[in-house]
Amino acid sequence: MLAVTILGNNSAVPAFDRHPTSQVVTLDGQHFLVDCGEGTQIQMMRYKIRRGKISHIFISHLHGDHYFGLVGLLNSFSLLNHQQELHVYGPSPLKEIIEMQMKVADTTLCYSLHFHSITGEAVLVDNEKVEIKCFPTQHRIECYGFVFREKKKPRKLILDAVKENLIPLHFYDKLKEGADFVTSAGEVIRNEWLTTAAPRGRQYAYCADTKYNEAMIPHIQGSDVVYHEATYLDNLRDRAEARFHSTSVQAAEIAKKAEAGRLLLGHFSSKYDQLDEFLTESRAVFPNTDLALEGVSYRV
Repeated sequence: MLAVTILGNNSAVPAFDRHPTSQVVTLDGQHFLVDCGEGTQIQMMRYKIRRGKISHIFISHLHGDHYFGLVGLLNSFSLLNHQQELHVYGPSPLKEIIEMQMKVADTTLCYSLHFHSITGEAVLVDNEKVEIKCFPTQHRIECYGFVFREKKKPRKLILDAVKENLIPLHFYDKLKEGADFVTSAGEVIRNEWLTTAAPRGRQYAYCADTKYNEAMIPHIQGSDVVYHEATYLDNLRDRAEARFHSTSVQAAEIAKKAEAGRLLLGHFSSKYDQLDEFLTESRAVFPNTDLALEGVSYRV
């Protein structure tokens, strides 16, 4: 299962029981933390996120509402005797910030911490289950979005056909990989007679902070779910442009042009105590839009 759980959906200042940006992407039991604003630890406890399953943390950029909770979380991992290796990905200056804070506090972590600098578009993680890429957004400072793509699963056996053709058990894995079977007499039994293709891997795109930016579309094209910031309603489009943020309508326009399956809106300005109008504006352009509500897990 690929899903995203929202821990924080507000912009710079916590307000109306909304918290700075943070979310957890889950894939088959693996947890990936995306951004770590102030209060992330509290939100993880509130929504029963198992910290011990987190092995990768991705920081989009170095505005405080996206990483001020990170050093506290790293320290808590050590106090709780976390043993799993932890990989942190973020813009290059983040490494110096972490090291300085650890040095000043005379902190020695009990686990291995690996920092990976992001300097441009790249594949960050590539294993048998998932590929995670980053791409630049258009914000006031260096900022990156992330795409989580589930690897395509093996082909599914058509058991009746497999048994009818007397395929030996030891060859089943090769069938799932797409191989044809050749009998001892040299007859080729084609794979498509014995298996069906697995559905394509699902894809989740996190667009981070950005002003309206069509250059992102090729990176998020066809994503099943797209999270896009919507700091302002559309009547403040000029303010959004000046502050390198987006509006509800602009987020919907990006999702529509990217042919996304679903849009989640987040990063709301603290000037808004009610969020219903964000949905109204966005759904007029892209109907399959929802608010990214804290504590809710959205299946991809």
